[in-house]
Amino acid sequence: MKILLALVVSTLSVVAFAANEIDAKVAAALAAESRPEADGVRDRNRRPLETLNFFGLKDNMRVVELIPGGGWYTRVLAPVLAENGQLYVAIRTNSIEDSVLAEPGFENVEVLETTANMRRPEGGGFYVLDDFEFGVANLDMALTFRNLHNLDRTSRDILNKQVFKALRSGGLYGVIDHTKRHMEPANSENRRRHDPVEIILEMLGHGFEFIAYSDLHYRADDELRFEVGRRSVTGNTDRFTLLFRKP
Repeated sequence: MKILLALVVSTLSVVAFAANEIDAKVAAALAAESRPEADGVRDRNRRPLETLNFFGLKDNMRVVELIPGGGWYTRVLAPVLAENGQLYVAIRTNSIEDSVLAEPGFENVEVLETTANMRRPEGGGFYVLDDFEFGVANLDMALTFRNLHNLDRTSRDILNKQVFKALRSGGLYGVIDHTKRHMEPANSENRRRHDPVEIILEMLGHGFEFIAYSDLHYRADDELRFEVGRRSVTGNTDRFTLLFRKP
């Protein structure tokens, strides 16, 4: 009886592991022939496997990627989640709808048509969002990669409030962004950087629990002095990597 029970437990463990293992799937996504060469050049800097493992991604999760930009992470996430999970993309998705999502293998990525209108007011330094809803619930994870710095405080609050609403209890929120010196006054060089302490406090204010941080994207030679687009730091900015959870 004990042997039978051990075999059952062992079998269940193997099945669960197989259903959630992402390493091989991430590796396959990174090696895909359809992946642009320029994307691969960034792998060493962005460390996608280590980053997604830190966030706790499993291949059977329902995940929303926020403001996907050119689809760098979409090309990694979609294949990982294709068989057992579901990838959603939301807000300013037009940049990938006619490119990445039109390619074979990305048919199952679902675009969330929100009422969010992301725009930069004339003369403004940041983008703003109108209030909106994602239209889905009980998501396992939300991810945003170097996007919060583009939004003003009110718009970050709108976004994070809706992320909290869309996640299930226990759902995870992974955030990466360019680091700003703590409490440094705003200036033309740090406009696209964020104080990680400020971001943590904002998340706590929306009800999230702060779970962990990682130094995966720490860069000692980024002095946190210059605009992230400068040639001296672009592609090598110090970035904070934070993980939150909805209670």
